[in-house]
Amino acid sequence: MTWITTLFISTLVLNLAIETWLNIKNQFHISQHRNAVPEDFSQAVSLEAHQKAADYSRAKLQLSRFALFFDAAILVFMTLGGGFQDIYNAWLGTELDAIWRDLGFLLSTLWFLSLLHLPFAIISTFKIETEFGFNKTTPLKFITDLVKGWALMLVLGVPLLWLVLSIMSAYFDQAWWFYTWIVWMGFNLLLLWAYPKWIAPIFNKFTPLEDGEMKQRIEALLERTGFESNGIFVMDGSSRSGHGNAYFTGFGKNKRIVFFDTLLETLSPEEVEAVLAHELGHFKHGHIKKRLIESFALSFIGLALLGWLAQLPEFYSSLGMTTQTPASALLLFMTALPVVFFFLSPISAIKSRKHEFEADAFAAKHVSAQHLISALLKMYRDNASSLTPDPSYSGYHDSHPPAKIRIDHLKSLA
Repeated sequence: MTWITTLFISTLVLNLAIETWLNIKNQFHISQHRNAVPEDFSQAVSLEAHQKAADYSRAKLQLSRFALFFDAAILVFMTLGGGFQDIYNAWLGTELDAIWRDLGFLLSTLWFLSLLHLPFAIISTFKIETEFGFNKTTPLKFITDLVKGWALMLVLGVPLLWLVLSIMSAYFDQAWWFYTWIVWMGFNLLLLWAYPKWIAPIFNKFTPLEDGEMKQRIEALLERTGFESNGIFVMDGSSRSGHGNAYFTGFGKNKRIVFFDTLLETLSPEEVEAVLAHELGHFKHGHIKKRLIESFALSFIGLALLGWLAQLPEFYSSLGMTTQTPASALLLFMTALPVVFFFLSPISAIKSRKHEFEADAFAAKHVSAQHLISALLKMYRDNASSLTPDPSYSGYHDSHPPAKIRIDHLKSLA
């Protein structure tokens, strides 16, 4: 057993142990607090809604726990068990040029992995989400979205992978990883710019927000905070789910503010304004820009590491592949290497929670903190979000602060 195999197995087992322990701990903690609404929320959340949120959270935790072991088993089988190599051997039997053969290998493998995980999406959508009254997706719409996703993967993935594989083939013993990083940055920036206008409408319908008090409040807020957008839109989130949300997306002058129609149905104009002020806080504090820069920095380090590993024969053999090609290196980078860096996830969660506090402070400065509190209470209730997550689980996973801590912070600002 090589050092790479040992590192891979050790980190996989460690990650699985930590995730399982936190998952069970969170489920137990939520169950313990199921029969009593926390005092701070008793006026806004009924016992029935609180119990629904607890049961909903436990159902999702049980499914995710099973998915943890399933994904780990599949990864071990596809790497150490030779599954990736078997798929590559099948493509070797074709008469395609090397680059198109490698492209076919990558796309077919990624498609196969997505198929293996499809049952979990079906169970989540048509069992858990339906049982708790959130699912609005029909089987036909589910299949249509799936086909659209696969088609989009081909339209965007084929040119990108072809270009990356061409660079790797031409400069495999040189600084191919740096040229690939340049391409990856350009692709992400283009995707960020194109997403609101060209990609998102493939899956959802977006209509401009109608004139009225809500629009007037939003436009006044945008003017006060100096934010320019390419429009305020309402998304037909109710066509798929009962969950509500709001976000802004895009890049440069192609930015859009988006509200789920389900959110607008439950919040007052003042509360919608407060939710938007929070989202604008992310923009004003440069959170999106910082996350993008961090993402590019991590991808630079990751690709540089792959550039070194790709030259080591034991990198392939240690992870179940006998063929040393650019496509093999790229696939192992996308599937096996992230296991070693699982510790980055909780670090990212910590940063994200800090950003949420900063965005809340921005909202409290420009609108009423009390309106944001009332909006959050409605969103916790309507989305069946647990009010009593385990502190360890929340600290490791959650991108947003727990409900009580967040509400207390807003009260201090008010």
